[in-house]
Amino acid sequence: MSVSYKDYYKILEVGRNATTEEIDKSYKKLARKYHPDLNQGDSKAEEKFKEVNEAHEVLKDPQKRKLYDQLGPNWKDGQNFQGAPGFENFQFNFQGGQGGFGGGDFSDFFEMLFGQHGGFGGAGFGSGGFGGSAYQRQRKGQDVEANVQISLEEAHKGGPKSFTLNMPEGPKSLNVNIPKGIKNGAKLRLAGQGRAGTPNGDLYLTVHYAVHPKFKSDGFDISCQMFIKPIEAVFGTKLRVPTLDGDVELKIPAGMKSGKKLRLKGKGIGAIGDEYVIIDIDTPNLNTMSDKEKALWEELASLSAQNGTERK
Repeated sequence: MSVSYKDYYKILEVGRNATTEEIDKSYKKLARKYHPDLNQGDSKAEEKFKEVNEAHEVLKDPQKRKLYDQLGPNWKDGQNFQGAPGFENFQFNFQGGQGGFGGGDFSDFFEMLFGQHGGFGGAGFGSGGFGGSAYQRQRKGQDVEANVQISLEEAHKGGPKSFTLNMPEGPKSLNVNIPKGIKNGAKLRLAGQGRAGTPNGDLYLTVHYAVHPKFKSDGFDISCQMFIKPIEAVFGTKLRVPTLDGDVELKIPAGMKSGKKLRLKGKGIGAIGDEYVIIDIDTPNLNTMSDKEKALWEELASLSAQNGTERK
């Protein structure tokens, strides 16, 4: 049997007398350096990340490290090893390469030493030893990001909300608790709802406000447009105005001008922002007026001219 030898100490950049603490410290540094999330699309970094994890899997475990160290003094490239305690029935041809990964995330070298490929039952490593099971590196599932829409009312009040997302493995139904007063563009993290792995990845939902038929949003503030008649602008009136909690009565003072904003404090999203009611004057259409209405408007125009009413 011929496999490529892997120097786990060299991979982790530690000496053979390194303590467990030194091994763990070096592993964490290298794992961060070569992590796939920080080196997307870099196959060499991903391969290095696997090697670092494999080396740490062995050297962090006293029993595995002891077995690995039993390979003896012949560590140089190109040398053959044979006959160290526990390896009497095996011959290794160490060619100095890094070797490829087989069916799992560990190399053939690892599998031969600690997994079922080596068949250690006949070499004193059967039940109770390393030959009875294969060790595989646990790999976290990928995180997933998705966009979802909610109404302004849902953002305002919060509460449970059901979504169906098209995930890579198929449609996924979710029940999500929307926080009251959630901000447009905020992200919700659903632990363990991403791609499958050990552990599963997380799901990040970016929340967007849906277009509303009555309101426009600006941060936590909302606004709506209301029309009044010219006579109401002159003498004032009362309006039923929509809010995210239902209609309220709003007093329109006399002498209202078009474009004026009236503020309803605390009536914005989550009671954090305010609601602004924008007043517009609904100018009558001469073409739809009755003769009497038109005559009255003409009389009003004449009086205004006689009184010298100025435009402001």
